Amino acid sequence: MYATERHEAIAAALRDAGRVSVADLAEHFAVTTETVRRDLDTLETAGVLRRVHGGAVPVDRSSLVELTVAEREGQHGSEKTAIARAAMRLVPPTFTGSIALDAGTTSGAVALELARWEPAVAGTTITVITNSVPIAATLQHSDHVELHLLGGRVRGVTSAAVGTATVDQIGALRPDVAFIGTNGLSAGFGLSTPDEYEAAVKAAYVLAARRSVVLADAAKHGVEALMRFARLDEIDTVVTDRTPPADLDGALADADVEVIVA
Repeated sequence: MYATERHEAIAAALRDAGRVSVADLAEHFAVTTETVRRDLDTLETAGVLRRVHGGAVPVDRSSLVELTVAEREGQHGSEKTAIARAAMRLVPPTFTGSIALDAGTTSGAVALELARWEPAVAGTTITVITNSVPIAATLQHSDHVELHLLGGRVRGVTSAAVGTATVDQIGALRPDVAFIGTNGLSAGFGLSTPDEYEAAVKAAYVLAARRSVVLADAAKHGVEALMRFARLDEIDTVVTDRTPPADLDGALADADVEVIVA
């Protein structure tokens, strides 16, 4: 295989998986790790990818990159739907407790499932707490949902209430389950997001909930954004669409985190 063909294959693998490792590429192409590193250097110079420890990620994976809700809605839609439906196993028809929903498009997919949720006993309601304006709009007319919208400064990027007031409100609550989105899920760094205000809200949800459930499609595996909001041993469950890579899978097991693969 010529170098240019290998470069095209690496770029395609990066688009599909969201991350590539030097070791895996060397084995796949039957070349040395030094050859792969030179390939990645060439592709980084061309603006195709960004080098990280042990491999590479897409150029839009900077620790500070944060897409708007509108931009994220069109990404990994089927994966997010699958994750949401798998997450609903934690909210069976007999559920009668409280749920906290973090802002984000995967949490939004869970909200859509909650809007269609039917209790085992007619007339039963569940309490849903959220800091997301779009999620509140999704659930506002659901007869089986008692909706609580948290206040605070609304960020245009995420359409989410953030700030000290939001964090204080979450701290005064004890929801049975919190569904929390993340920009990064890493073996070494844990759960992370680019913005400090979003990170503070997510951390508050993790601390407040009886059960913290992180929603993360495979594109988030191995990603490290700027602000860590939780260690792996601080969460209870990860719902994802693909089995995590070996290092992350092992770290989650060591932290006693349940992994649900949609």
